[in-house]
Amino acid sequence: MQKGATTMKRTDVFLSAGTLGLALFAMMVVAATGNTNEFVAWAWERHHNVLSWYIRPLFFLPYCYFAYKRSVSGMILTLVALATSMFWFPAPELTDPQVLEFLAVEREYLTGDWTMAKVLMALIVPISFAALGLVFWKRSIVYGLVLLNAIVLVKVAWSFYFGEESGGLTLLPTALAGLAVCDAVILYVVRRIGKGSPPKPPRQASQHG
Repeated sequence: MQKGATTMKRTDVFLSAGTLGLALFAMMVVAATGNTNEFVAWAWERHHNVLSWYIRPLFFLPYCYFAYKRSVSGMILTLVALATSMFWFPAPELTDPQVLEFLAVEREYLTGDWTMAKVLMALIVPISFAALGLVFWKRSIVYGLVLLNAIVLVKVAWSFYFGEESGGLTLLPTALAGLAVCDAVILYVVRRIGKGSPPKPPRQASQHG
């Protein structure tokens, strides 16, 4: 049993290192060939497709699952898929004006001056994912659900604050739909796990001599 666990840990480490290595290599190739601007423009056009907005919250499910199973490689693969999902779908022929307005605000925010406040705010994203992974790694489902909902709701609040009402209303349906699916699936799995757990043995009555 110990040997099998050690082998799984080594496999996990190799897969994690390989995934990160491939991602870094791809970034270096794009930068070395001078196609950075072209790639960013290509990816940004595809980011206008709201299908990627709908699937992005669903990545919480495999991320939480792999954290629960304590698979670092699975968590990293999920994060890589999440990062690349913005350009999985083709650029739309027609884009809703509110989507264009919100993306213009988002692009202005990302390409503007990065103050210390913006850097600290950006750190909330990796810290949130690390905390979420840790909670499910510890298999604290209730706290995981609370944290998951908090992450999504903070994202919605951010869109209302920086994108004003139009930006918030643009992101709201996709965020809430994805959150509802994640909550429903996790609660269903927890319920199934609870039903499958063996019943507790009855306590023996204490004997008095």
